[in-house]
Amino acid sequence: MRISQKLMPLGDGLGIALARIEKGEPLTADLNAVDRILKGHKVALLPFKAGEVIKKFQRPIGVASADIVPGQWVHDHNLAFDDSLASAMGEIAPSTSQKMQSQKHSFQGFDRGKGRVGTRNYVGIISTVNCSGTVCRIVAERANKELLAEFPNIDGFVPIVHQSGCGMANYDMSFDLLQRTLKGYIDHPNFGAVMVIGLGCEVNQIGAYAKAGQNGEQLTYFNMQQTGGTAQTVESALKALQPICSNLNQNSNRTPCDASHLMLGLQCGGSDGFSGISANPALGKAVDLLVQAGGTAILSETPEILGAEPLLLGGASAETKTKLMGCVKWWQDHARENSISLDNNPSPGNKAGGLTTILEKSLGAVSKAGTTPLNAYYDYAQQITHKGLVFMDSPGYDPVSATGQIAAGANLIAFTTGRGSCFGAKPAPSFKLASTSELFTTMEGDMDLDCGTVLDGRQDFDELGEEIFNAILAYASGQRTKSELLGYGDDEFIPWRFGAVL
Repeated sequence: MRISQKLMPLGDGLGIALARIEKGEPLTADLNAVDRILKGHKVALLPFKAGEVIKKFQRPIGVASADIVPGQWVHDHNLAFDDSLASAMGEIAPSTSQKMQSQKHSFQGFDRGKGRVGTRNYVGIISTVNCSGTVCRIVAERANKELLAEFPNIDGFVPIVHQSGCGMANYDMSFDLLQRTLKGYIDHPNFGAVMVIGLGCEVNQIGAYAKAGQNGEQLTYFNMQQTGGTAQTVESALKALQPICSNLNQNSNRTPCDASHLMLGLQCGGSDGFSGISANPALGKAVDLLVQAGGTAILSETPEILGAEPLLLGGASAETKTKLMGCVKWWQDHARENSISLDNNPSPGNKAGGLTTILEKSLGAVSKAGTTPLNAYYDYAQQITHKGLVFMDSPGYDPVSATGQIAAGANLIAFTTGRGSCFGAKPAPSFKLASTSELFTTMEGDMDLDCGTVLDGRQDFDELGEEIFNAILAYASGQRTKSELLGYGDDEFIPWRFGAVL
């Protein structure tokens, strides 16, 4: 059957428009478009009756809310979310790719000892509370201007500030998550040294971090009330940084490190109709290569795996299955308790790009994980010790999710996007993968890799996956990502927060 060059069949009676298709334009030799079909949106190639389950890649994405005729645009006006479909999918057997012989790869990293390797050599200036955030920013800004040029082996000074640390209970989940996240950053291998600055009277007391930083970082503390206030704290901090940086610069050099020390956080944002058929599965190919090299990949954003979690469970242990499914149920209950639906997750931009339901979005999101079995489940910001593919619970909000992954140990972030997300998350270098060549060209200053090459046949997925994997090694070795060149990363630290503000 002759197919329009503007149409890609998806199976299950659906196609996706590779370019805008006008009403009446031929789709196949015997089928014309009934509606205008925007780029990235779905079109029916077979009829669907109202109430019939509609599938994409053999997985349910919703129910027809009206009769749909061939050639008709398929979107939220005639395709509805059905919560019951989220639990109707069976597990998928794991791929045999995990049985392939492991490949040895290396990168140039910073060996911190005890099996911890950094991809960057930053100095962190970390606040315990929002009250010390301004001082942390001033210290980092002045250090970058006044000190950095003296120390070529240091990548920069990073303020890690937030809007929490007081006005909260010191025994609830929000407090525990904040402390767990901050300790993860203090211990992060991409920090060669850390300065923690508090106010003095906050709920999140600086003493809680006395035992942090025991994995190779140089650690210094200041309380503004004890030091004499804003100006005195800034000057004292800058004075203290001079010998710290001298020592760090002298004792920090990139050396060959095995790729098994890489921990890659997987993120997607501003997804579109192409994300699940280009950028996400291409990243999944690279994840398979990373796992074969002994490394670790972290999938998160729990609300964005709804209905697709069975794709992760084939080959997983009973314990991991139980934890992951319990986590998904918690999110469903959490949404209901707050009078919302997880189907609210696809944003207006997602829908404008062709995604209709959370089930459809989830199918694409999960493909970032590749084909190897899920090895373990972790709570938000919990330190990750397993190799291979793991899952960490988090909201779908990218900055909160990436913050948790970095706290858990991710020393790189891979971020796929279809609409054009602009994102960076120091201290982990973040690189962005564009789902289409049009996006890559339009926002070339922000996009690192063009995944539209698999849509027009310039590359196959194996070739693109290898290119992404090689880029991972290059970024880990010091090559700057677009977000780093643009200066992103000082405002994306957002720990997950619950509860009342007191």
